[in-house]
Amino acid sequence: MLLAIDSGNTNIVFAVYDGDTLRGEWRASTDSERTADELGVWLTQLLTIEGLNRLDISSAIIASVVPAMVFGLKTLCRRYFKCEPLVVGDEGVDLGLSILLDRPEEVGADRLVNAVAAHKYYKGPLIVIDFGTATTFDVVDAEGNYCGGAISPGINLSLEALHMAAAKLPRVAIGRPRQVIGRATVPAMQSGIFWGYVGLIEGLVKRIKEEFGSDMLVVATGGLAPLFAEATKVINALDADLTLRGLLEINRRNTAPVRG
Repeated sequence: MLLAIDSGNTNIVFAVYDGDTLRGEWRASTDSERTADELGVWLTQLLTIEGLNRLDISSAIIASVVPAMVFGLKTLCRRYFKCEPLVVGDEGVDLGLSILLDRPEEVGADRLVNAVAAHKYYKGPLIVIDFGTATTFDVVDAEGNYCGGAISPGINLSLEALHMAAAKLPRVAIGRPRQVIGRATVPAMQSGIFWGYVGLIEGLVKRIKEEFGSDMLVVATGGLAPLFAEATKVINALDADLTLRGLLEINRRNTAPVRG
C-alpha cells in the first residue's frame, strides 16, 4: 500500500491507497516543531482504528510546500513504514510534464501535483483552482505541460487580515450571504468577502482564458471549493482528492517495473 503525504501551509494530509482504492485519509495541522515520532504514534493509532497495519505500507510519496517539514516526514516514512519516500521536486522524480516557466524550481509541489492529476483525469487545456492558504490558479495545456498561473490570498487569510487591520471589524464565518447589500457590519463583511472572492474567481478565469487564447475546463479543489462552485458558473468540475490522486499517479510513474 502507498502512503501519500500532502504537506500544505496550514494542514498535512495523510492518505493510504491500496492500488487505486483510498483506504484512509487524515489531517494534522502543519507544525515544523512536531517530531517524526509524534507524527508516527498519531498516524499509527489512526491506521489501527481503520483496521490497517503500518507494516502493510510498502511505499510513500511526499509533496510539501513547507521545506522545514520535509526532513521530519522523510524520517517518519523511514522509521515507521520502513520505506524511502519519493519527494516531489527532488532530482530524478519524473512528473511526466514540462514546466514552461522562467524559474521552474520556484513552483510549489502541490501545484505541479494538481497539474499531473488534472491532465490525467480532465483532458484539454485546463485551469486548476486550489482553495488553500493561498488560492492558486494553474494553467495546464492540452499536452499536460504546466504553463504558470496566478496566486491570490486565500479567503481565510483575507478574513484574518481584515480583522487584524481594522479595530472595529470582528472575525466572521465564511458563508454565502442571501443578499449582496449587508444591512449590518457582519453581513456587509460576509458579502464583501464572499461575493468579492467570487468576482476574483470569475475575473481571473476570464482573463486567463483570453490570454491563453482558447476555452478551458476549470477544475476546483480544496476545502472551500464546493462553496464557491455553487456560486459561479465558471467552475466546471469539483475534485476534492485531486492532489492525492496526483501523488498516486506520480508514484505509479516512478515505481512502474522496467520492461526489458
